[in-house]
Amino acid sequence: MTTGLLPARRLRGFGTTVFAEMSELAARTGAINLGQGFPDTDGPDRIREAAVRALRDGRGNQYPPATGVPELRRAVAAHQLLWYGLDVDPDREVLVTAGATEAIAAALLALVEPGDEVVVLEPYYDSYAAAVAMAGGVRVPVTLRPRDGSFRLDPDELRAAITDRTRMLLVNTPHNPTGTVLSAAELAALTELAVERDLLVVSDEVYEHVVFDGRHVPLAALPGMRERTVTIGSAGKTFSFTGWKVGWVTAPARLVAAIRSAKQYLTYVSAGPLQYAVAEALRLPSAYFDGLRENLRVRRDLLVDGLEKAGFLTYRPAGTYFVTADIRPLGAEQSAGGDGAAFCRALAERAGVVAIPSSVFYDHRAEGAPYVRFAFCKRIAVLEEAVRRLGARPLSGRTPS
Repeated sequence: MTTGLLPARRLRGFGTTVFAEMSELAARTGAINLGQGFPDTDGPDRIREAAVRALRDGRGNQYPPATGVPELRRAVAAHQLLWYGLDVDPDREVLVTAGATEAIAAALLALVEPGDEVVVLEPYYDSYAAAVAMAGGVRVPVTLRPRDGSFRLDPDELRAAITDRTRMLLVNTPHNPTGTVLSAAELAALTELAVERDLLVVSDEVYEHVVFDGRHVPLAALPGMRERTVTIGSAGKTFSFTGWKVGWVTAPARLVAAIRSAKQYLTYVSAGPLQYAVAEALRLPSAYFDGLRENLRVRRDLLVDGLEKAGFLTYRPAGTYFVTADIRPLGAEQSAGGDGAAFCRALAERAGVVAIPSSVFYDHRAEGAPYVRFAFCKRIAVLEEAVRRLGARPLSGRTPS
């Protein structure tokens, strides 16, 4: 038996995810789980029935094409054209993946050489760090910091992070976990640098239809970006079928071919019958997407208002279905001295609600220490009960004896 340290060096430090830890805590304590970002109701019945029909009709029950079923690839291309005016070839510029997580991993494995630097916006979704590590890349975080009620990108800090070793920008807008939607100025700064330094860009846009003010602007639609941008989309967030794990990549043919070379040795193919259902989902009328956004807006406001009444400082998100809250106004005792991880573990026992400590999304842990993330993609009744629990006893100041 071979002995030594396991796992491989590049994956050391990547243990059980915080989502698994906090979900287990919620189950053990009976707390309401506002940590992990999945809806607690299914998406449209029409789309679920489309999956059932595909199963019964034998469509996708055997290996689908390696790039995804043609119906879904055509639907992705039609979606990009309808919503953003992007003309995508469904046969050469679309690749279906096992969710956005595989799309990100395959893109990094295919496009990053060992030692290449990958600039990420911090805080970042946790799979980014693992994907960069698996590709042998070097993660270079650029921190989004609170300003004017949101988390904003400093273009000067971004420019300072670019070196001769930089290969890629890994961008997420709308941004998880902060809920920020990058502004026109921030997008322009990203674009300018990518073009000037001839960088590849992987743009995670899975929350594209969850923007509460204005419209989502894909990076690939900006001048000089189409030929260098890999755009990642997903059915899970838009249609509330996160367990289906159907995602996709759109990019120039040469980039899709490279990503496919990695993806084929990960899952090869997946979710055959579900791909047909997602193809139908992407063709739903605009009223569906409007309704999704407005329903989540109501939930956002309900939770944010409740958090503020409980004593948190909140950053009302412009997109996604997460809200970041600063625990420091609660006082040193209640906020565990500004330690979000300790606070979240205690909150399950204290108030019967589970959140995620934002520090796990940072390389610079001190930057994220006072912040926690709550998910509001839950039923109204669940959010109302969570707010009631948070307000049932003082979270600010010293607990009465």
